[in-house]
Amino acid sequence: MRKLFCKSGTAIGLALLPPAVLAMQGEELTTILIGKLPMYAFFLFLIVVIILVYFMRLRDKRRAPLGRIFEEREAIHSVGPDTPVAECVRTMAAEKIGALIVMDGERLVGIFTERDALNKVLAAGLDPVSTKVSEVMTKDPYCIPPTTTVGEAMELVTKRRFRHLPIVENGKVLAVVSSGDLTHWLVKDQMGEVQELVDLAARS
Repeated sequence: MRKLFCKSGTAIGLALLPPAVLAMQGEELTTILIGKLPMYAFFLFLIVVIILVYFMRLRDKRRAPLGRIFEEREAIHSVGPDTPVAECVRTMAAEKIGALIVMDGERLVGIFTERDALNKVLAAGLDPVSTKVSEVMTKDPYCIPPTTTVGEAMELVTKRRFRHLPIVENGKVLAVVSSGDLTHWLVKDQMGEVQELVDLAARS
């Protein structure tokens, strides 16, 4: 990381030099560079601060509990075990989601994802109209409590290749968080915060 900072600072410092300065040689160039050294040092320091702030805030966001993510999410999309696969796919397409949870009353019994539709229905040559979702769903999906941190959820998504994680508390499904939700939440507002720092430095 330190090498990256140094390289970035050097490249930006050279980019800040006007072409006329780059064409100079000898003592004249040395005098100009020494005179502008405080300015270049300030810009380099500012760049390092911006990068550090970015990664520190990203680290802090990884420690946030998942409760912060699903507080503002829309209603949970679910189907019953006897729902035809074709109807499930239509619902997923209409709602623009990648998975549906399968509920038997108030009990979570499975999850049906785009991967299930491809691998267990289309690839297997099953009729999506006559096939029930309970026959091809992923049974007893891995669930996590709302106290799970974003970082822990990301680790599950990465290592176990989960794309959707039902959040369950006391047997009740609170939300379904996707890998896209996690990534979006982590980077949300980060670029805006960095731009604010840049604008503040430009005004000073």
